[in-house]
Amino acid sequence: MQTLQEHQGKLLMKTALFASLVMLLFIPLQIIIFAISRPPETAVDWFALFEQNWLLGLLEMDALYIIDNVLVALVYLALYHELRWKRQDLMTIALVLGLLGIGAYFSSNPAFEMWEASRRYTQSQDKNLWLSIGEGLILRWRGTAFDIYYVLNGITLIIISICMYNSRFGNTTATIGLISGLLMAIPSTAGVIGLVFSILSLIPWMLFLFCLVRTFSKPTA
Repeated sequence: MQTLQEHQGKLLMKTALFASLVMLLFIPLQIIIFAISRPPETAVDWFALFEQNWLLGLLEMDALYIIDNVLVALVYLALYHELRWKRQDLMTIALVLGLLGIGAYFSSNPAFEMWEASRRYTQSQDKNLWLSIGEGLILRWRGTAFDIYYVLNGITLIIISICMYNSRFGNTTATIGLISGLLMAIPSTAGVIGLVFSILSLIPWMLFLFCLVRTFSKPTA
């Protein structure tokens, strides 16, 4: 007869499987959006984009990453459940750092604030006020909170990958995750180098997610 703990473990694995699959679908979509239409650089251009197409405006301002990070949190929780028997101390640190980073990302993303600011800009007589607010939102979008999110999640992925060695996830999955985490050592906001590292990190990250899907879909021993 299945114990409560086994039932909860299977539910976590199914949830993490679903989350990993959705993230695998999101990444190509995000790349396509970025390739078709580069994000504006100034508040007035952002306001014009939101006025023309509010959905594209939200997508350009990484609204999908909000969903992504909810899914990442679920995957972290499942990985903690699976790997805590190896190094509960390290996995606890990884889970805390990962969740702190995700929380920082939520505070950094101003997609819906920018949408509202664009609406107020259109209706207001004081355009300069709302342009100043818009520029402030752009600074927040790629500011301290975002860098904290980026670096903490890189560290989280490195710790988790180290704990994965000699587990049911396999050493290949661990190595791929480690490479992705190391490539996140430099935030994407750090000029050309950061942009290159962030793009390169997507390749092992997608492979890592694929490996997770394969493992999460297998029954636990």
